[in-house]
Amino acid sequence: MRGSDSHSGSLFSYVNLEERIPARHPLRKIKTVVDAALTRLDAEFAALYAVDGRPGIAPERLLRAALLQILFSIRSETQLMEQMQYNLLFRWFVGLSIDEPVWVPTVFTKNRDRLLNADIAKKLMAAILAHEQVAPLLSDDHFSVDGTLVEAWASFKSFKPKAAAVGGEPPDDDPPSPDAGKASTTETAAKTDTAGGAGKMTTADTTQTNEIGRVAAEQFEIGRNVERDWRGQKWSNETHASITDPDARLYRKAKGKPAQLCYMGHALTENRNGFVVETTLTHADGTAERRAAVNMLDALDPGSQRRITLGADKGYDTAEFVEKLRTMCVTPHIAAKAKGSAIDGRTTRHAGYAVSQRKRKLVEEPFGWGKTVGPIRKTMLRGVTRVRAQFTLTMAAYNLAKLPRLLAA
Repeated sequence: MRGSDSHSGSLFSYVNLEERIPARHPLRKIKTVVDAALTRLDAEFAALYAVDGRPGIAPERLLRAALLQILFSIRSETQLMEQMQYNLLFRWFVGLSIDEPVWVPTVFTKNRDRLLNADIAKKLMAAILAHEQVAPLLSDDHFSVDGTLVEAWASFKSFKPKAAAVGGEPPDDDPPSPDAGKASTTETAAKTDTAGGAGKMTTADTTQTNEIGRVAAEQFEIGRNVERDWRGQKWSNETHASITDPDARLYRKAKGKPAQLCYMGHALTENRNGFVVETTLTHADGTAERRAAVNMLDALDPGSQRRITLGADKGYDTAEFVEKLRTMCVTPHIAAKAKGSAIDGRTTRHAGYAVSQRKRKLVEEPFGWGKTVGPIRKTMLRGVTRVRAQFTLTMAAYNLAKLPRLLAA
């Protein structure tokens, strides 16, 4: 018998979201761990909010929604709120009933940014790793470290001389000529001919005036969609800065690679299953990876004298860094350079060194996941504080994505 295609609304609807979610859905195991971790952070949340006043969005719901956005590759908060209107799975995970209204995207964003600025992302990741089902999956003795570039939300055209960047964006009218602001020899001589011969302009004053004029001219020339020849010009983080994101740094990963405005994210993983146990994000420069590795090891187990191992690539093979690890009771299982390596036979002769070299490649997986599924290939946030919170939350989401398979084994 053919079914009817008639449409009739119902006055009442009895929808139990818990019954609509399949029992074997991967988000069930993830939600169990996340809810337990958020319960451990209850005291942290209480300290961030005032006792009186109008209630805001619950921090537990904010963090669950932020994790959903990363896990399901939702590109914007507007799209996340739209999907929460009709997606029962999302409503169930966040904790919204079928009749509760969804938040306005701007309200959600402001509340979330205020919460994540308090370093809650790192505490959430630590609470997830301390869960009774997750802790047995971690290694306590063997770790790997690496860094990756996170492209900033700023174009190369925003990278301007610092003297020009102070003045802000140029006006919309026609740019001045390149000679604008430069004093000619005749003009300089005329200015020096003052009463009593006082106040003569020296050669140094002329050079300074010319330099100011050159910077002012460049300020107007480097505008939006202005033709410019970049060849032969030197760009440095010491003399230039992005007016879009001043915290971004111009950096090149290796020879032959393009320079780009970016940050540098760092992760410390354990070698058993590749969970991220510590993260940080810094300005991009040539020594940031080694400095961040020392800081993450200190944060992992402060003051510990327990012997552990640390695997890393050749970029970490410097005498200063290797010596620092040895003073911290850390065995440096670092890939040795062909020439001038600081790693010698007392390390490479052990079988554990070869194991660490195989396992250290696990540290690349969270970066790949974060740049394909997560949002860290090119962040849409600005400022090192906000990007660091996003990077840490992405690594926490990566840990959660691994749980359903590992807990089912």
